[in-house]
Amino acid sequence: MTSQTTISATGPGDKAPATPSPTPSKGLRGHPWFTLITVAVGVMMVALDGTIVAIANPAIQKDLGASFADVQWITNGYFLALAVSLITAGKLGDRFGHRQTFLIGVSGFALASGAIGLSHSIAFVVTFRVLQGLFGALLMPAALGLLRATFPAEKLNMAIGLWGMVIGASTAGGPILGGVLVEHVNWQSVFFINVPVGAVALILGLLILRDHRAENAPRSFDILGIALLSGAMFCLVWALIKAPTWGWGDGMTWTFLAVSVVGFALFAFWEQRVAEPLIPLGLFRSVPLSAGVVLMVLMAIAFMGGLFFVTFYLQNVHGMSPIDAGLHLLPLTGMMIVGSPLAGAAITKLGPRIPLAGGMAATAIAMYGMSTLDARTGSAVMSIWFALLGLGLAPVMVGATEVIVGNAPMELSGVAGGLQQAAMQIGGSLGTAVLGAVMASRVDSDLAGNWTDAGLPKLTGPQLDAASEAVQVGVAPVAKGTPEAIAAKITQVAHDTFISGMSLACLVAAGVAVVAVFVALLTKRGENAEAGAGAAHI
Repeated sequence: MTSQTTISATGPGDKAPATPSPTPSKGLRGHPWFTLITVAVGVMMVALDGTIVAIANPAIQKDLGASFADVQWITNGYFLALAVSLITAGKLGDRFGHRQTFLIGVSGFALASGAIGLSHSIAFVVTFRVLQGLFGALLMPAALGLLRATFPAEKLNMAIGLWGMVIGASTAGGPILGGVLVEHVNWQSVFFINVPVGAVALILGLLILRDHRAENAPRSFDILGIALLSGAMFCLVWALIKAPTWGWGDGMTWTFLAVSVVGFALFAFWEQRVAEPLIPLGLFRSVPLSAGVVLMVLMAIAFMGGLFFVTFYLQNVHGMSPIDAGLHLLPLTGMMIVGSPLAGAAITKLGPRIPLAGGMAATAIAMYGMSTLDARTGSAVMSIWFALLGLGLAPVMVGATEVIVGNAPMELSGVAGGLQQAAMQIGGSLGTAVLGAVMASRVDSDLAGNWTDAGLPKLTGPQLDAASEAVQVGVAPVAKGTPEAIAAKITQVAHDTFISGMSLACLVAAGVAVVAVFVALLTKRGENAEAGAGAAHI
């Protein structure tokens, strides 16, 4: 039988802390630090899969004969499913308990991962990636809800810092682990590894996790609100993903964008009238919470969008093996691992505003530095920019999470966790889509001229389209049997054109990070962090 702790929670306008359960946890069940370890194992899978596939993408593309658009869908399908369903999943946790939703999410995620490894077509890979995203959406906000209810207020920042370290290390470490697996096993192993990890998380969850629910937790579901929000978010991301193919001036692109805007407007209208809304709009009266959500979106656009092209740059331009590409990203991983707990301590002492603004400033500088990379850039220079990027991202991962969750009342901790994760996943999907469009636009505009300037034979329309698609991922479109001198020229044109596109994409990401610096100045420490504190002893 599930053990349960009932917690009184303050409303959005109340500042008084809730009364914690008078009965402390004993043994493993509900112990805060063991709870943190348990949810970290589950969350690690979801964060890892956001980037581990980036290293595997070239191998998947080659093995399954996938196009550039197909490869984008391996990433976008995952992010899209997460983004659309995270807030609803958070509501499910608030209603039925975060323990249950976490365990279901872990089990489904592991099974979907195994199914991807058994797939023999790109269609099945994308389909099961979507299922991965849906199950991942169940466990991510549940993990935050469990931490919020388990840790006392004075320990919550430390817990979120360590939780953020796991996400940051997993996100940044994905390419390294992916490189080892792709090079020494196969691309399928990138997904099979989640099966034993998921089994461990499930066993730990059954033994350790304790269900915590607020007394005034939601008792009903806003079905229409779920439909409106999901539809609006889907149309927005779909339009951005398809715009490079359809064209930014195409009627289909603008139709989906318009439907998205209408959907968000109808959602806002409905939420003000339903008895138990999916997202009480009063949450956004909190300027710090709103700023935290926007900050997560901007951070993810810069980070995930830039990282998507860096993996192709390392492998296809520099000719590195998957494992070498992963190792070259080790400074990024290392700085996120080191920086996250330090950021948690700094935020506890100084508040989130200075660390967050400083982190986004460092991210902007790092993305500008990455815009200067070329085919001759050495490993030492790359490491400087990658390390600075990791150092900049660490406080944002930790601080924005605390700002969003800490400024929401306890009974909406799942929704707040869903907002935090949805913001990150939407940002990642937008970053890949928008920066992908920037890359495609630059390649389309430059390739024909660069090709002609190099004295290469003129390409027909279909040949130019095929060459452009290859160059967008840094591949030189050299046909079999091409003379060595001509092949060398084609390779130089392809790499120079790709680097030009990547440089522009990184500059756009740097601009996004600069905007995020000013958004970070609107944040402050969570006013409701103590609402669920002390549910268990430490």
